[in-house]
Amino acid sequence: MKKFLLGILGAVAVTAPAFAADLPMKAPPPVLPPLYNWSGFYIGANGGWGQSDNCLDIVTAAGALLVDGCRDRSGGIVGGQLGYRWQVPNNHFVFGIEAQGDWADLTGSRVSVVDPAVTFGTKLDGLGLFTAQIGFGWDTWLWYVKGGAAVTSNSLTVLSTATGIGLASASNTRWGGAIGTGLEYGFGPNWSVALEYDHLFMGTTDTAFVVTDPVLRGGITHTTQDVDMFTVRFNYRFGGYGAPLVARY
Repeated sequence: MKKFLLGILGAVAVTAPAFAADLPMKAPPPVLPPLYNWSGFYIGANGGWGQSDNCLDIVTAAGALLVDGCRDRSGGIVGGQLGYRWQVPNNHFVFGIEAQGDWADLTGSRVSVVDPAVTFGTKLDGLGLFTAQIGFGWDTWLWYVKGGAAVTSNSLTVLSTATGIGLASASNTRWGGAIGTGLEYGFGPNWSVALEYDHLFMGTTDTAFVVTDPVLRGGITHTTQDVDMFTVRFNYRFGGYGAPLVARY
């Protein structure tokens, strides 16, 4: 009996490793690629094209409202931006704040419809945006929307249509709102490039001119302004924030 038991144990010892080798091995968990990290302070430059749509009404001294129509003026814009973004850990959502300032050359002029004796000249020479952002990142790609406050620097000039001589002028800084969207691509550890569109709602400004023209004398002008912008943007993110996030399982 003793020899029989020892024989059985020996057989088990010989066949156990072979049996274990035939068992299916548990596969390791899949390793997902790391996510690009959009977090950090950044600074950049932008440039592109803008269009300002101005609608002008004249309110005479007697209180009559004379609709003078609308006119678009377009031109180049160039400037810079500074901001901060924070990407939720192990997530696609990105939040941020940004300040942007641009020089602009959006200039135009037109003969008044209701008073052909005068020509109105308009110019937008600067603008700024102060916005919050929310975005969705796919690794090195980021789509975002933004919204907040906007400010523009403007001038309105009244000229004699016959002679081109300036009769009066006024400058103003107006505040309004802005919304926009953009698509950004990170092409290096700290560098990115984006295409962005913004629309500025600048409301209406009243201007009174001291002129001898019989229509404008003693009256005011209502000027409504909207601005559209298309820009290419380059950003540099400070520090090691371009390093990948920890891979997710």
